[in-house]
Amino acid sequence: MKIINFADSKTVINQYVAELRDVNVHNDRARFRHNLQRIGQLMAFELSKTLNYSEKDITTPLGIAKANTHDDKIVLATIFRAGLPFHAGFLDIFDKAGNAFVSAYRYYKDKEGVDVGIKIEYIASPVLDGKTLIIADPMLATGGSMELGYEAFLTKGTPETVHLCCAIASKKGVEYVKKAFRDKPNFYLWCAAIDPDLNEHSYIVPGLGDAGDLAYGEKV
Repeated sequence: MKIINFADSKTVINQYVAELRDVNVHNDRARFRHNLQRIGQLMAFELSKTLNYSEKDITTPLGIAKANTHDDKIVLATIFRAGLPFHAGFLDIFDKAGNAFVSAYRYYKDKEGVDVGIKIEYIASPVLDGKTLIIADPMLATGGSMELGYEAFLTKGTPETVHLCCAIASKKGVEYVKKAFRDKPNFYLWCAAIDPDLNEHSYIVPGLGDAGDLAYGEKV
């Protein structure tokens, strides 16, 4: 698996991540969603450089033009609910892609809120056999929901290449994903930033809090 961490690069993605984190911006849900979308757009652009391209003839009103366009059959996938604006950014770039969705939610197995479980309830996806699957989930904390989401999508076929994309990951989550997919050669992990810790409730530290709540409001 190849890991790309944009925090190590000079890129405007870092500005959008900074705003995602900033408590002084957190009361503006529209801006939070927009920043997730913009990170998705820029990450999709960088990811597009890894695709397979061939030259094609394009008919114009005055003749024939040559264009190198990608040949990958892309499926964009996300995990409800926080992944929706992030997914929208990728869809802005890969506007002809198929789309897949899965619901995954965390629950606490103990009263202290330390033992975290993840449950999958819903999936909708096109056939994935031989395609390029992009899973956009803004937060990679433990790595468990990403793994379960991927396994759920496998019920719809086996993709040729898989790109796991997140805005913020924890080091523990990155290591978990590396181990879970260590035998998968055509796997990429794209991160806008990688943070050092998880707290006792499995939230990324320093992170940004609950991405779903910041995008759409607190849940009960």
